[in-house]
Amino acid sequence: MSDTPPRAPRWAIWLPLVLFLGFFVLVMIGLYRPADRNVASALVGKGMPRFDLPPALPGRPGLDSKILANGKPHLVNVFASWCVPCRVEAPQLGELAKAGVPIEGISVRDTTENLQGFLEENGDPFQRIGADDDGKVQLALGSSGVPETYVVDGKGKIVYQHIGEIRPEHLGLLLGKLREAQQ
Repeated sequence: MSDTPPRAPRWAIWLPLVLFLGFFVLVMIGLYRPADRNVASALVGKGMPRFDLPPALPGRPGLDSKILANGKPHLVNVFASWCVPCRVEAPQLGELAKAGVPIEGISVRDTTENLQGFLEENGDPFQRIGADDDGKVQLALGSSGVPETYVVDGKGKIVYQHIGEIRPEHLGLLLGKLREAQQ
């Protein structure tokens, strides 16, 4: 009988290297394709939550969710004067308003003075702006930040959520979603 231990198969010596390379490849894939960090609202396909926001500006109407069920589709834009991406999307909202799209605003945690300055500087595409000073309506919508825009059909159902600023390349998509919401 021999005192030498049994020999491991030849391929076993390469196993640690193969496992390390596999782990390395997974890490690299994760770095180049990070997970989507956007949080989509669970309300897409459901009715708009009920709310009645006071006017964000004197002499202007606030926003009541009942307005959104008047038989016509609307865009509801959640924004703030302190939000840099909101400034980026302002020209596109202006273009949509010029095209006859009814845009309703929900101003989140803002002051009257700052909001007035923002609208004077960036344009005012809104038919109504409700003041969501405590962010409760934003949370009820499932909005994870500003800006976010919702396409609401004429029955008050949310049919699409756009997370982040609206860029020029998004206008066709939003107009298409509004046309679909009319049917």
